[in-house]
Amino acid sequence: MPRPRPALSPRAPSPRALPLPPLPALLLAMLSIQGGAAFAKSLFPALGPGGTTALRVTLAAALLLLAFRPNLRALTRADWQAIVPYGVALGLMNLSFYFALQRLPLGLAVTLEFVGPLLLSLFLSRRVTDVGWVLLAAVGIALIAPVGESAGHLDLPGAGLALLAGAFWVAYILAGGAVGRRVPGVTGVVAGMLVAALVALPFGVAQAGSGLLRPDLLLAGLAVALFSSALPYSLEMAALRAIPPRVFGVLMSMEPAIAALSGWLLLHEALSLRQWLALLCVAVASAGISLTARRPEAERAAV
Repeated sequence: MPRPRPALSPRAPSPRALPLPPLPALLLAMLSIQGGAAFAKSLFPALGPGGTTALRVTLAAALLLLAFRPNLRALTRADWQAIVPYGVALGLMNLSFYFALQRLPLGLAVTLEFVGPLLLSLFLSRRVTDVGWVLLAAVGIALIAPVGESAGHLDLPGAGLALLAGAFWVAYILAGGAVGRRVPGVTGVVAGMLVAALVALPFGVAQAGSGLLRPDLLLAGLAVALFSSALPYSLEMAALRAIPPRVFGVLMSMEPAIAALSGWLLLHEALSLRQWLALLCVAVASAGISLTARRPEAERAAV
């Protein structure tokens, strides 16, 4: 999915060197995230989107705790005042995205979610030319929206949930920037994931109940957490040390296409030509504004 990744603090510790160069590492990270999202969708019949989100975020938080062993006791009340909004935004972003994914093909859900950060980039930009990129994205959204019977059916609640996920993504970026400036290393990220787990768990318990404790589903949830959070997070942390943020932003613009391909290969979700054109418009707009607009300091992360 989005899915979105943990915001990186500029003081985060350097991860171990990867055997891959930065660009292949980022490509592998995107493939891992979208493949993980496709696999997560296959768990919806057993857990529902709420249960799947709760399992993924909770297990991802546990993996980060084990991997980094942050000193959470050292966090002050002021630190938590920055971390809690970040974690709440992260939890709600994942919940709304997975509920959108229940109603939409993976490629369309990711494309609509991208609208949020794209509009944030326009707001932070001081260039008139960036309006053109947003207009191109607007063309993409118009192509997704149904116009007449021949355009196909778009699930409007699903589209609304995907756009809501994009809005929470914006909140996550802004709150993550504040956490990254205030809390050293990955401590703020791990604490934020714990808050996100607390946000998601009530939805998961309400929807999946004791199913969250089934050994086979716990193992599947662990795989989703690993491929949607832990592995891409590690790959991106390493790659971001070696490439400029703008290059990172352009490469991330490939995610809607990778999501659509993952949905086609793993979930047999076929998009129409019109939907592929819409996806292309949003991806090109995202790449263009990544090259020209000022962007917030927080980097993206996943559920």
